[in-house]
This record gives sequence, structure tokens and C-alpha cells, in this order.
Amino acid sequence: MTIIGGGITGLSAAYIAAKNGWDVTLLEGSAELGGLMKTFRIGGNLLECYYHHHFIEDLEFKWLIKELGIDDRLHFYRTHMGIFYDGTIHDLDGPGDLMKFPSLSTMDKLRFIVTSVYLGKIADWRKRENITALEWFYKYAGKNVTDKIWKALLEVKFGAYAQKVPLAWMIGRLKQRISSRRGMEEQLGYLEGSLQTLTDTLSETLRSMGVEIVMNARVKRLIIENDTLYGVDTTNGTFKGGLFLATIPTTYLSSLLREKSFEYAKRLSNIEYMGAICTVLELDRPLTHTYWLNIADTGFPFGGIIEHTNFISPDRYNGSHIVYLSKYFTQDDYLATASVNEIKSIMLRPLKKINHRFELEWIKRVYVFRSNTAATACWPNFSKFVPHCKTPIRNLYVANMSHIYPDERSCNNAIKVAAKACRVIGIDTSMIPVGPSLSGQIGMD
Repeated sequence: MTIIGGGITGLSAAYIAAKNGWDVTLLEGSAELGGLMKTFRIGGNLLECYYHHHFIEDLEFKWLIKELGIDDRLHFYRTHMGIFYDGTIHDLDGPGDLMKFPSLSTMDKLRFIVTSVYLGKIADWRKRENITALEWFYKYAGKNVTDKIWKALLEVKFGAYAQKVPLAWMIGRLKQRISSRRGMEEQLGYLEGSLQTLTDTLSETLRSMGVEIVMNARVKRLIIENDTLYGVDTTNGTFKGGLFLATIPTTYLSSLLREKSFEYAKRLSNIEYMGAICTVLELDRPLTHTYWLNIADTGFPFGGIIEHTNFISPDRYNGSHIVYLSKYFTQDDYLATASVNEIKSIMLRPLKKINHRFELEWIKRVYVFRSNTAATACWPNFSKFVPHCKTPIRNLYVANMSHIYPDERSCNNAIKVAAKACRVIGIDTSMIPVGPSLSGQIGMD
């Protein structure tokens, strides 16, 4: 089997297939493995370019790291959440903090709690796919709660798509967050040494299992005749025979299929991707007291402040304090093509509004990372747009970020999608536990 794409989905599928005795070749178009798990060096240690953490119920992720013998490096910590509203940081770790939140009546706050718990613990996403999250929140959580909390948070995440996001996605998101709580505390996990620990261990294990990993092998052409895929031409050779599993974004796959399978390519092109920018600050002191701060006020160029060293001790980074400024964007957004210096200027400008004492002298270094395919956009009845793993092209299977819907992208969900795709292909996956994540449920029957 040939796997196209060396992100976590492709790497996991390669491991599952090789574990079952399959001959596997993995093609990665760039010079490094990991995809959105890639890392860089900061404060004397490695850190993800795009923030990552793990949930208590990430059973597929826990299975894989145990298989690789690195499960002792996963540690869980209590985290602190907050929301920046009306120029002030408000803690949002539990009902007690919510009751202190301004501009919401007691009834508003009760409706917020009840509707959140209902979606996170009871609601069936299949029955809530035809209504948008905002429609439902306005009806059941109320106008005040929706305008002041949910609308702002959805606009932060989805921008121009916020009005279209189906309630099904919100159900997946809230189930994930609630499952990470033990009582009133949220506990999140982090892999010691960053996700580079996983990428390195997994790639070394794959090679020891006989998997051929070919780097700088960007696919230029799919060799298709009579609706059958016989091979792929890449920038590092041609690979023929057997089955092919494409784990690359549908936007790239559709362009490769346009010549030989126009109608299928057209269907794939209906799936739209959002980009993401993470501006990472290395500071000499903390910016806030929270780990995850959602920005509910308008006029900010970033939607979230993730202060990594309020999660993992700054001692791991030679005393530096590390902050992600996160922003999702559409493909026609100015940020999609803005220069690194322009992005730095835009992102740094409003930090004094977050912390009035902030000065540029606090900054040791600034890093900017951008991906044009960080997440799939979604809308009501989005499941109809998710492609089946088994494509109309014989020998070609597909498993990518679109299959994570209605859940949120994560390492665990990518591993789950990889396992589901392997099962469709005919590979035994009975040894892999099935966690509560909603990913991998569409197109994998």
C-alpha cells in the first residue's frame, strides 16, 4: 500500500497497516514529517508551531503512544480558561466563574449551563445537523447569551462561516471539552518533549518495520486509466501498484483528479478549508494568568491567546514565557498572503489592551507560522459533502481532515480517522480502542 501524506493521519495508517504485515510506502511532499504537528526550537526546547494538547478520553492517541513505548511521557495538568470581554479578562473555569460574568442575568447563566451540558452530554449530532449553532443558541440559550458569548466565539473560530456552522459541530466540540473535566477542573495533556517525540519515535518505528518513507515526494500526477489508479508520479520518483491511501487535503487531491475524474474532483472541491496563523511570542514574563483566553471583544486581529507556559512550566523553556496568538482566516482574507512582518505588526499592536502593562521590551523573539489548510469549514448537513473513504477510482482511498467532522481536529481524531480508513481497506483494527470522539463516523461504513 502507498500512503500519500506524512502527517499524523498518514503516519498512523502506515503503522496500523505495517503492524498487520502489509508492505507500506509513505510519500511526504516536504522535507519533514508531521504536518500540523511540526515543531520549532524556542527557549532551548522544541514546541509545536500550532498549539496542541490532549484530552483525557483520547483513547486512540493513548493507544498509539503506548504501542510506541512513550506513554510515560504524557502528563496531564489542570488548566485555566478565560474570556476577554468588555476590555477585561474573566475566568471561565466552571459554574462559579460563570455566575460572576457581567452583563448576564442569573437566568441567562442558567440557560448557558443547561444548554451547554445538554449539547455536551445528551444531544445526538445526527439529529442536529440541519440547524445552525447560532439558530439553536438564540432559541434555547437566549439572545443575551448568544450575542455576548457564543456568537463572538464562533466568529473567532470560523470568521465568515460563523453563521453557517451546524449545531452538530458544536455538539462534537462540547463533548470533547466536557470529557476533559474531572469534577469542576479541566485537565489537559501534553507530551513531554513536544509532539516531535511522537513524530520521531513513530518514523523510527515505521522504518524498523520495513516501511519505506520517501521525503520530498510531492505528487505531480495520478496515473489513472479506465477509472483505476495504477501509480503516482512525484518529485522524487514514480510509485506503482497496489492500493493508495491519500491523506492530503481534498483541495489538493481534487486538482490531481480533475483531468481524469472531473465529476469526482468537482465534488471534492466543494469542501472548503480555512487557514490559520499562529504568531508565537517568547516573552521574559507572563502576559496573562490563563492558558486559554478566548477574545469576545471585536476589533482584535487574533481570536485566541494560548499561553503555553501557563500550562507547561516556563522552566522547560529556560524561563521564557510562550504565548500563541491564534487566528483563522478564509482563503480570500488579507492574512492569507500578508508578509511575516505585516503579520507581526498587526498581531502585536493590540496586546496592550489585553495587559495594560505590556511593553514591546518584554518580547525576546517573535515567530509566525501559517497554514492554508488548517481546518475544514462546515455548514448544515455537511456530512453529505464528506467523501467516502473508498473513492470511485479503483485502488484509491481517501482519509483526511474532512472525516473528522463533526468533531474538532486533533491528533487523536486523526488517528481515529486513520484506523477507520484502514478498516475500510480491509486491515484489522480490532486492537485499537474506540474512544468517545465523534470523528471518523462519516464515509467509513
